[in-house]
Amino acid sequence: MLIDPETSPLPVVALQIDVDGTLPEQLPHHHSKGQLVISLSGSTACQVPDALWLVPPQSAIWIPPGIPHHSHVTSKARFHFLFIDPSAARMPTQCCSLTLSPLVREIILHLSGLPQHYESTDRTGRLVQVLLDELVDLPMESIYFPLPNDPRLRRIAEALRRNPADRRTIVQWAEHVAMSERSLARRIYHSTGMSFGQWRRQLHLVVAVQKLSIGLPVQQVADELGYDSSAAFIVMFKKALGQSPGQYATQLHRRFDVYR
Repeated sequence: MLIDPETSPLPVVALQIDVDGTLPEQLPHHHSKGQLVISLSGSTACQVPDALWLVPPQSAIWIPPGIPHHSHVTSKARFHFLFIDPSAARMPTQCCSLTLSPLVREIILHLSGLPQHYESTDRTGRLVQVLLDELVDLPMESIYFPLPNDPRLRRIAEALRRNPADRRTIVQWAEHVAMSERSLARRIYHSTGMSFGQWRRQLHLVVAVQKLSIGLPVQQVADELGYDSSAAFIVMFKKALGQSPGQYATQLHRRFDVYR
């Protein structure tokens, strides 16, 4: 019988979710416990108040307790939730994405298949402690798109999310939101720490990784993001992640094939 992870006295509760079709978008909600969202196939995007975080396969996003969020899940996705009591481990106080090690992944898979009750001193309880020790040392990724609170910047962000191929310049966007170019550039930098071009490229990176993770070819991804050529897209992607989109996709799918 499933238990409510919010009321469970256990330090960690693991759940597995399989999505055959397309889930309706969730309404914003929050938890009293921290939530680790782990994607094993397909991809999941989690939106928090100030950012859109991507969870590609074999990665995870950490959402601290009390942070409002909602998720967008691709079809044919398999993912896990870990609900972690705030007193159980020194997890980050801000949202972040984590690269799963094979050990962490296998422990999560194992825990998701077990009855949802254990003692801290039994075999499952000791395994949970190993998991918590490993989680705090996982490397972080930065596949996210900042979502400023400023209403005019949020309008631009939402428009770009609806159409990532929109190539309007900062001059055109400034006119669209009734601001000067300089004021808009300054406000974007103050809110995100990025220039307008960097901010838009960060969205392109999030969308590209999501599309590559479900098997779309590089040329199609480049076209859908509005690049004049696949070469320009490849340069952007490689500069951000240190490898070409083709190499990234191959590595991603190899990891999935090995682990499934």
